[in-house]
Amino acid sequence: MIKNFLLNLLLSFLWVALTGSLSYNGFLIGFILGFFVLWIMNRNEQDRKYFFRVPKVFSFAFYFLFQMLKANIQVAYDVITPKYFFRPGIVRYPLTAQSDFEINVLSTLISLTPGTLILDISEDKKALYIHAMYLKTPEIFVKQLKEGIERRLLEILR
Repeated sequence: MIKNFLLNLLLSFLWVALTGSLSYNGFLIGFILGFFVLWIMNRNEQDRKYFFRVPKVFSFAFYFLFQMLKANIQVAYDVITPKYFFRPGIVRYPLTAQSDFEINVLSTLISLTPGTLILDISEDKKALYIHAMYLKTPEIFVKQLKEGIERRLLEILR
């Protein structure tokens, strides 16, 4: 998988060199074209994971940016208006993530979202304790995190 990623980067730089346009758009076009060239040329079943993982990474990045933008707007609206809408609470979040790396990335992404903060992880690494600024019910909060961030993140990392 890393071999395909490095080849894709090489093809992107080659595209930028051939077109003579050193810009983000030129690099992105080169990356996309390189991705499709490698996809067409790849016959090895073992290396096919790369071609399913890259679209998931871009999808996750857009999803997470949208969620972060939505949370920023909610917090900003609450700060600007005279009435407070927040309902703080602490939730025990059962983890599906198993490795230390998966738990670390998940907890970092949760903490990056405004209105949430990781307080602690259980000793057996089976649960996170999260402080949420806008907590309607703990069940809805856990379901949104499970179906949203954790499921998509684990699809990329596993």
